[in-house]
Amino acid sequence: MTARTVRGARAVGRRPGSPDTRGSIVAAAREEFAVHGFAQTSLRSVARSAGVDPALVHHYFAGKDELFLAALDIPFSPKDELRAALDVPHEQLGETIIRFVLRIWDDPTRQPGLLAVLRSSATTEHATALLRDGLVDALMAEVSAAAGLTDPETRIPFVISQTIGLIFARYVLRLEPLTSMPPDQVAAHVGPTLQRYLFD
Repeated sequence: MTARTVRGARAVGRRPGSPDTRGSIVAAAREEFAVHGFAQTSLRSVARSAGVDPALVHHYFAGKDELFLAALDIPFSPKDELRAALDVPHEQLGETIIRFVLRIWDDPTRQPGLLAVLRSSATTEHATALLRDGLVDALMAEVSAAAGLTDPETRIPFVISQTIGLIFARYVLRLEPLTSMPPDQVAAHVGPTLQRYLFD
């Protein structure tokens, strides 16, 4: 007896790859990260939520960090860029961090997406947790490692507060003369404060 496809029958099993498979994975990841947090979300759990084989998640994304950035709609890896930027002597770290932040935020191709993430984090609890647990923690771990901190739990929150305050004032509130001040001048003003938070 010849096998025949029944018209209208539903396919059983995991969905194969399709043009919108990546979008489905990103949407599922966004929900998983929001509900369970960065640490408790796995690529396998995202695949299960998206209804795809875990191999497809690995096909589209190199790892959880990359998937997380896609869920936040940030099309670059700030952690990798920060790690490279922090390869400087300890006495230059404060100003280096500020220059890095301003270079990223002053980029007109990146700023709209970053502003969207920042504004979302200010209005929804899930977005706040997502930004804090997945991105800020990862970036500050790079800072802590570069500075060789033995007490990051005390120092890093102050670095975060100073940096986020600067971002909010320059790019959201657009306070003058801070908004139009050249990056090197901003770094010269704010960098020593970060330096004190890190080492004094």
